[in-house]
Amino acid sequence: MTDHPAAPILVLLEATPDGELATSAAGLVAAASGIGAPVALVVAAPGRAQSLAEQAAALGAERVLAAETTSAQSELTVPHVDALAAAAKLIAPEAVLVSNSIDGRDIAGRFAARTGAPIAVDAVGVSRDDEGVLAHHSVHGGAYNVVSAATFGPLVVTVRQGAIDARAEARPVATESLEVPASGAASATIESVEPVTETSSRPELRGAKRVVSGGRGLGSAEKFALVEELADALGAAVGASRAAVDAGYIQANHQVGQTGVSVSPQLYVALGISGAIQHKAGMQTAKNIVAVNKDPDAPIFEVADFGVVGDVFAVVPQLISALAERKR
Repeated sequence: MTDHPAAPILVLLEATPDGELATSAAGLVAAASGIGAPVALVVAAPGRAQSLAEQAAALGAERVLAAETTSAQSELTVPHVDALAAAAKLIAPEAVLVSNSIDGRDIAGRFAARTGAPIAVDAVGVSRDDEGVLAHHSVHGGAYNVVSAATFGPLVVTVRQGAIDARAEARPVATESLEVPASGAASATIESVEPVTETSSRPELRGAKRVVSGGRGLGSAEKFALVEELADALGAAVGASRAAVDAGYIQANHQVGQTGVSVSPQLYVALGISGAIQHKAGMQTAKNIVAVNKDPDAPIFEVADFGVVGDVFAVVPQLISALAERKR
């Protein structure tokens, strides 16, 4: 039997259909390395696990458990839960970290229910004290931060994408094949997959390091183009408030907030966004928040690190020009 690191932290790393680790992987491994020894779990089709294992080691995983199965491509989440249960039984981790993605939340919840483990969801960080692992949360629209812990373990934690800035040092590749007994649990079956290719020079909103969002204050879908111009100048993703989405300025997949995407970028620029509590719930953990709004009493200024009271159509073009000058 392979010896496993002391204080192991089991990390489930999701993979994209094209065989790459999801962008959440680097933050998850880094978070694990801060509280113990990261042991990554990858679930892949036969022949693809080694590539994922090498990527995981490059991100700092001390060991990689590789579960090769064809069912991961034909069933939703249950094969991953089976693999996670087998990995946890093998290494007895002190905590289990999973991305707070759609699939990750489902897998974490199923695993916790199956094993009777405690679970902490949508954490923005993890740490440990003398008694074990702690999960850090930003709650009630970012109004305050709380820390949760469990009286028994291992604690299962889903980590908000983009919330972890740290990165772990690369490690030598150490891969171990994981035997996964099928649970036979009921699972939705994938009958067909139709890839949808979207070509964009902008980063994906979830997990982006810079985000420029626009609100109803832009006035129209045509004027919302100003948000996109500033985003391109900054190399940022484009976001929006729910009001802007409801008004038809931009598609719903750009919505930031409690009922949209939660982001934790290094820079968040809010243009013409009043700052309703539902919007702040999805962006208040950003490291630097810049707001431009003509209403000096707009709630967005309560969370902004830098605020400009003014017309976005006067302020933003000047900012874009200044950025262009700096690039020359």
